[in-house]
Amino acid sequence: MIDRKKTLEKVILVGVITQEQNLEKSNEYLDELEFLAFTAGGTVVKRFLQKMSKPDTKTYIGSGKLDEIASYMLDNLIDTIIFDDELSPSQGRNIEKVLDSKILDRTNLILDIFAQRAQTSYAKTQVELAQCQYLLPRLTRLWTHLDKQKGGIGMRGPGETEIETDRRIIRDKITLLNKKLKTIDKQMAVQRKNRGKMVRVALVGYTNVGKSTLMNVISKSDVFAENKLFATLDTTVRKVVIKNIPFLLTDTVGFIRKLPTQLVESFKSTLDEVREADLLLHIVDISHKNFEDHIASVNAILTDIKCNDKPTLMVFNKIDAYTHETIDADDLITKKSKIHYTLDEWQNTWMNKTDNQAIFISALNKDNLEQFKEVAYEAVKTIHKTRFPYHDYLYQEYDELGN
Repeated sequence: MIDRKKTLEKVILVGVITQEQNLEKSNEYLDELEFLAFTAGGTVVKRFLQKMSKPDTKTYIGSGKLDEIASYMLDNLIDTIIFDDELSPSQGRNIEKVLDSKILDRTNLILDIFAQRAQTSYAKTQVELAQCQYLLPRLTRLWTHLDKQKGGIGMRGPGETEIETDRRIIRDKITLLNKKLKTIDKQMAVQRKNRGKMVRVALVGYTNVGKSTLMNVISKSDVFAENKLFATLDTTVRKVVIKNIPFLLTDTVGFIRKLPTQLVESFKSTLDEVREADLLLHIVDISHKNFEDHIASVNAILTDIKCNDKPTLMVFNKIDAYTHETIDADDLITKKSKIHYTLDEWQNTWMNKTDNQAIFISALNKDNLEQFKEVAYEAVKTIHKTRFPYHDYLYQEYDELGN
């Protein structure tokens, strides 16, 4: 059996504290970057943060800090460094002159995880296109140090062979991949059209909030779910029936802050599933300390793809994992302890007073799923009635039966 801890690649993380990004926010981003690194197969041994008015246009961080990092990596035999923002080609070249190591940025890391996670031919094509678009302006730097890189994080997919360093071939490949995706897009558009007028519901949310787990519970299917970022890449559609109404439920790829623009374009069809949905279920990991930022990030992407005005239910998941501190007033020492909110307490929070209706559940433990199904049913029924007004007697008959 392989010892997971021994196979993890040792990495260090680098971020900046700027006027727009304070220490707390920078640490939040590095926390997420560390989870990304773990998902890709790395273990973080050190973080470096530097306070600057803005990232250095030449080397992202100051030359002194870069020398400090170079010494640390040499002393601790670390070959991989990951920067929290996307590096420009020139920044990458300048950093490489100081650091004799594998240099990655957040975009590179996310693309690498997508390359690991892609299962279907369509997803693999999408990821490969995004990788080629990312690599094209960086080919010169990539090839100068490929002899020093021996696989691992950031080395999956295109860019590993000498032929891929030729700019003309990369451009030709991008053209071919675009044509392939357009063909598949047309096929998927036909599939969506063939679904008829059935109500479509899409699960959206930040990565790793439990969308696939909820999908499995509602549809009684077996969609892959794991406690890692981007566990699901391929769009999954299942027919679900709640009470007497059938609808289509779609599980989509999770969003993330600083989502690479290459991926937004490559995963157009995945986003089309969201665009064509009649109802959105915005899943939120209530136990995550930055869940409000996650909500804002998802809403920003929904606005970008013009889906922010769709009917939406806010589903706050993982209530079983959320704890808050309380003080035992009867204890003479007055110790703090952590307890869970009750459902009644959740209903009284500000989250239940947003513009969209809110439901609080635990998909893993199946807590409060009956209320979730009831709320989802009423939302779907409202849309269904406008689409099939002649089915009205069925709703009445069903309700009269006490179901």
